[in-house]
Amino acid sequence: MSAGAKKRIMKEYGECMKDTPSGMKINFDEQNMTEWEILLDGPEQSIYSGGHFKLKMTFPTEYPFKPPVVSFKTKIYHPNVSNDDKGSMCLGMLRPDEWKPPNKVVSVLRLIQTLLIEPNADDAIEPSIANEYKENRKEFDKTAKDWVKRYAK
Repeated sequence: MSAGAKKRIMKEYGECMKDTPSGMKINFDEQNMTEWEILLDGPEQSIYSGGHFKLKMTFPTEYPFKPPVVSFKTKIYHPNVSNDDKGSMCLGMLRPDEWKPPNKVVSVLRLIQTLLIEPNADDAIEPSIANEYKENRKEFDKTAKDWVKRYAK
């Protein structure tokens, strides 16, 4: 990783510390600055309220020219998070064709919170969950809340 990339990651970390979205904590290790652990409380106004989620943000060696990768380490029932052991997150701004070097990590963190409050079923990584979200919201909410109790306490 280039010195410029390391400097940028340190700068981003500093900005995140000054303006961390509420309900979030970032664990950062200077020895391994390309991997951040993010602890996220389910937003109060969401069906994930009361849950505690662990996420991993990994910065590629080409950062900031390539986007960081975000994954949920805690299982979550959500149309924009893969329902497997990877927990990959589908976020528009993190797609290589949409990412721009001036984008900020703090914006990514805010977008993750927004997606927990209001999933984007039209940009889903899990089509069946997205369909349930759109067609049978009551059942989706029930399953999501069950998963919070089961995996995110």
